[in-house]
Amino acid sequence: MIEFKEVDYIHPNGAKALDRINLIIKKNTINAIVGSNGAGKTTLARHINGLLKATSGEVIIDGKNTKKCSVAELSKKVGMVFQNSNNQLFADTVKNEILFGLNNFKFEENFIRERFEWAMKFFDLEKYSDTSPLKLSGGEKKRLCLASVLAWDPEVIILDEPTVGQDELQKNKILSFINELNQQNKTIIIISHDIEFLWNLRPNTIVMSNGEIIKIDSAVNIFSNSNIIQNANLIEPQIVKIWNELDINADIPIKMDQISKVIMKRG
Repeated sequence: MIEFKEVDYIHPNGAKALDRINLIIKKNTINAIVGSNGAGKTTLARHINGLLKATSGEVIIDGKNTKKCSVAELSKKVGMVFQNSNNQLFADTVKNEILFGLNNFKFEENFIRERFEWAMKFFDLEKYSDTSPLKLSGGEKKRLCLASVLAWDPEVIILDEPTVGQDELQKNKILSFINELNQQNKTIIIISHDIEFLWNLRPNTIVMSNGEIIKIDSAVNIFSNSNIIQNANLIEPQIVKIWNELDINADIPIKMDQISKVIMKRG
């Protein structure tokens, strides 16, 4: 379990990025953090993997205060895939990129071999083994970032804007992949502006604004609430927008085919 207790974070320049954050993220759940740019989403996430330490308050992961844990200790438990792949890739080959974390955490040789082979095959990177990561396409770099983090099998996985630059086919693959990870008892935390993607994923949703958490609820309840959409400067999902434009006095539909049936009945 991940718990934030009265957490404040103030940047070195004096700007307050997090303001009295109280939050519990349960194990084996899928969670999304949403809000406009500068709301504090990534800052909050970086407190989970130890890249940032709270100015005041406590961040507790599985009973341990992160202030008393090293970044290396937290990174073994919490893997984070950054939005910009180029900020995460630094090895000379794809092979060495995936092996870096495995070797750095000093896993046993058999585990390293098994996880390396799994990551290369699962993310379809075998043919790029000796290729420089800099020569990969944007989508391939994203897969490599995922492979390099998931290779060491962290319990918590943070994905920062995983659908940026991806077409609908790739987005559907990412959605299925996240659900598959969750079925493997992983805790998933997604930072995203892609409201349509989150609507389909249906995660527990944490809404942030100006460094504060203003609402925690299901994705359906969050994205069908016009007041929350407006206050957090979010974009209304297309399915909700169409439903509202039809001016139907009924609950928000779960699937687009329900809208199609209504339109057909109206002629």
